[in-house]
Amino acid sequence: MLRTSPSLVLVATLAFSPGLLAQEGSWRIDPLHSSAFFSVRHLMISTVRGQFNGINGAVHYDPKHPTDATVEATIDCRTLTTGVAKRDEQMKGPDFFDTKLYPFMKFHSTRVQKAGPGKLKVGGDLTINSITRPVVLDVDGPSQPVKDAQGREKIGLSAATKINRKDFAITWNEVLETGGVAVADEVSISMDIEMIRNPN
Repeated sequence: MLRTSPSLVLVATLAFSPGLLAQEGSWRIDPLHSSAFFSVRHLMISTVRGQFNGINGAVHYDPKHPTDATVEATIDCRTLTTGVAKRDEQMKGPDFFDTKLYPFMKFHSTRVQKAGPGKLKVGGDLTINSITRPVVLDVDGPSQPVKDAQGREKIGLSAATKINRKDFAITWNEVLETGGVAVADEVSISMDIEMIRNPN
């Protein structure tokens, strides 16, 4: 079950519209205030949800040309949690993410396209378990810049996508007596991202 990010993800951090009140520069994802979430159908009758933290990344962009932005991001798969310790242990093991061998998901952006007011489509290469596949994130935002209590300039955004976990060699499953399977192939991913502008 994937997920994805993240990093997710994370490409969402590219989403800068021309109207943003920010100067040209570089941004970094705030791992303390950013998370990636996933959901997948279980037993064909319910939904299991989980979360990744440990999101880090760097973004470089020209606010006059947001579609030229670039991003490199990672999600720490070892932070996975679904609220059930036994399930988390299995998902971190060889059946799913195999975090001892592949502790991080990685995302490298390849393109950014406008998708309407305040929206972007951000495409890139997502790597999970050493397998890389193209993904596209639907991005809402970013917000207008604000300053936190430490005086740092920050923006926020959200992003979503869907992937097939088998594309990343996450194939574990169980066949049910009724003919269905324990875990669906399609995984929905969403992200909430905060970013901090680096000093010039």
